Amino acid sequence: MSEADNDIDEEIVAKVSDYLDGMLKGAERDDVAKKIETDPVWKQTHADMVENRKFMSGMRKAHAPKSFTDDITDTIHKRSQGRFFGRRTFGDRVPFNAILIVAIIALAAVGYLMWSSQTGSLKVDKKPAPTQPPAKPPVSM
Repeated sequence: MSEADNDIDEEIVAKVSDYLDGMLKGAERDDVAKKIETDPVWKQTHADMVENRKFMSGMRKAHAPKSFTDDITDTIHKRSQGRFFGRRTFGDRVPFNAILIVAIIALAAVGYLMWSSQTGSLKVDKKPAPTQPPAKPPVSM
């Protein structure tokens, strides 16, 4: 098969594909339909593409398992002996939400302790602090 025949075949495949996808309009669509009816090459290309579409539409899509990412990461970690992954830190092993909740509870506990302490560093005094009279200047002799 020469290169010119190959180009023609690619053009036929493109036109028939567009025809099956419904992308051709008006006279171009009618022209391709007429060629499919009369030309054996176009007819065979059309039949092959229709058969392939039926075959592919019957295939089911395979979905990856939910633990796929974790399994791949663990496999890479085992095979690389830790070269691609650093040591897992506390933040990697414990979810961020759990750390956040513990931090909020700890801050609330510290705030309550400061508010209830005798010095009352977080309390607002309702009575103003007693003012001391100004000191008398020392007498010079």
